[in-house]
Amino acid sequence: MLSKLEAFILGLIQGLTEFLPISSTGHLYLGRNLFGLEEAGLLLDTMLHVGTLLAVFVFYKSEFIKILKNPFGKMTFLLVVGTLPAVVVGLLFEDYFDEISKTGVTIGWEFLITGAFLWFADSIKNGRKKMDDISYKDAFIIGTFQAVAIFPAISRSGLTIVAALWRKLDRETAAYFSFLLSTPAILGGIILQSKNLFTGGSETISLQALLIGILSSAIFGYIAVKWMIGYLKSHSLKPFAVYVSLMGIVVLYFQFTGQF
Repeated sequence: MLSKLEAFILGLIQGLTEFLPISSTGHLYLGRNLFGLEEAGLLLDTMLHVGTLLAVFVFYKSEFIKILKNPFGKMTFLLVVGTLPAVVVGLLFEDYFDEISKTGVTIGWEFLITGAFLWFADSIKNGRKKMDDISYKDAFIIGTFQAVAIFPAISRSGLTIVAALWRKLDRETAAYFSFLLSTPAILGGIILQSKNLFTGGSETISLQALLIGILSSAIFGYIAVKWMIGYLKSHSLKPFAVYVSLMGIVVLYFQFTGQF
């Protein structure tokens, strides 16, 4: 049975790691295993993602109000173009990625891949593109990187930020657009999972624990979005690269020694 404290901690993990470039899915997998909650994975993950979805809706409320007022504007189409690669990959390989997410057999290597991309990001010269300068080609390329992050421990935010920097967005705009683009991706993931939402372990989670997890995820997700956009203005991604690389090494050690 998921306790209220465990729900709060897992919500904190989801909220922070969804928007810090260190992989929320990979950390949630490790957190669930630590608490012995493997069987409750689908329902729990989906509800915690609802929390982070609420966080981005609140943070980007002005952007979404603009989209609602002008649904056929450029921003709408940028988000559509940026989301298409993830939709295609998700639909074509849903069963495969569900399987590797359950076993976690590749997450050590995926943490290392994320670390390599984040380390590479600092070698990219600072761009000058603002939100109004983002092209449909930029959105598609950033979205393609997002599609790669369907692997459980490859950071979605990390790869999309790296892609945005590569496409010459300035650092603040790179983070801002990355998190905005996460909205349809998170929503799509919730919809895809909803057909199995209340099967496979839902009885182990109380409504109170779920609500605490959602609230925790939303609060810490909002904090992480706001902090990361400010952080990236003038700070390196290398600390995150070191962290996820160490995580990958630790996970691989435990896997190879049969302890995980």
